[in-house]
Amino acid sequence: MIKAAADEGGEDMAENKNSLKTIVSNRQVRHDYFVEESYEAGIELAGTEVKSLRAGRANLKDSWCDIKDGEIFIKGMHISPYEQGNIFNKDPVRPRRLLMHKREILKLFGLLKQQGYTLIPISLYFKNSRVKVQVGLCKGKKLYDKRDDMAKRAAKRDMERAMKEHGR
Repeated sequence: MIKAAADEGGEDMAENKNSLKTIVSNRQVRHDYFVEESYEAGIELAGTEVKSLRAGRANLKDSWCDIKDGEIFIKGMHISPYEQGNIFNKDPVRPRRLLMHKREILKLFGLLKQQGYTLIPISLYFKNSRVKVQVGLCKGKKLYDKRDDMAKRAAKRDMERAMKEHGR
């Protein structure tokens, strides 16, 4: 009986540990790009930056990833300075290193050399109390692709509205 209670508690802990808490997401990515693949990467941060992220003070707009010397960096991401931090605060828009396996970085480097591909951060979230970044391998949309997507969404919305009215 005690063992069963311990097992149940362990399952609850496992559910809690694998929970994802989204800090910020870049919704503009899906509008401006076709996301071919997405990858999860760790990020190298200072302590005050993590505290600022826990308060939800980050912005992924206009950020991108770059590969240099076999390392991948996120550029243009803004993490607001922590209010209680003093000399330990870092530059809000400094380049931050992403943590990925070397094999994945080399694969991405080869894909980026192809015309039209870029790496864009899609979301920033906590996973097991660690900050993770979802990075998408993206290809830019043309204006007519954006119009086509908007027309498809409008048609789908109209169909759902008609089905809902028909059901009443």
